Amino acid sequence: MNEDVLNTTIRKFLKTVGVTSQREIEMAIRAAVADGKLKGNEALPAQMVLTIGKVNLSYKIDGMIELE
Repeated sequence: MNEDVLNTTIRKFLKTVGVTSQREIEMAIRAAVADGKLKGNEALPAQMVLTIGKVNLSYKIDGMIELE
């Protein structure tokens, strides 16, 4: 196994996850505010699950997304 390749591809994957996730979260929240489902001052519980089946990895991260 090449450690440099592993590190580089993990970082590339995480960058894609971060950018894509932020865009999707922002779009969903803006749509919910526009539809009146959210007031715009809430704190929303959020959860992210990372899975890699071939290595039996399932890791859950809990957090909060504050709107104000």
